[in-house]
Amino acid sequence: QLQASGGGLVQAGGSLRLSCEASGRTYSNYAMGWFRQAPGKEREFVAAIGWSGGSTYYSDSVKGRFTISRDNAGNTVYLQMNSLKPEDTAVYYCAADSHVGVVVRGQYDYRGQGTQVTVSS
Repeated sequence: QLQASGGGLVQAGGSLRLSCEASGRTYSNYAMGWFRQAPGKEREFVAAIGWSGGSTYYSDSVKGRFTISRDNAGNTVYLQMNSLKPEDTAVYYCAADSHVGVVVRGQYDYRGQGTQVTVSS
């Protein structure tokens, strides 16, 4: 099970840190990623990290503002979001797959519950 947390309401230019904690099984050998979906829009890939944490990938819309990381045990993944914009408003959720390339292409084996991020202008 994957559970995202850390969302909330923030003003434009502010920061939030999302966490995704795994339980019930280990994801230390899985690539992890963050996706988001705004009302009326399709799901969007945000960021991904390889199982070792050595490789990271970002969508062009968040590159340079967001940072994905994972803890040493590999079962918690974070998304540090800086310089937030109103267009970042969405439900964010984490996902896992055995291949980071699959996550980058927008697919995954496991997905958790989301957390709402709202950025006011």
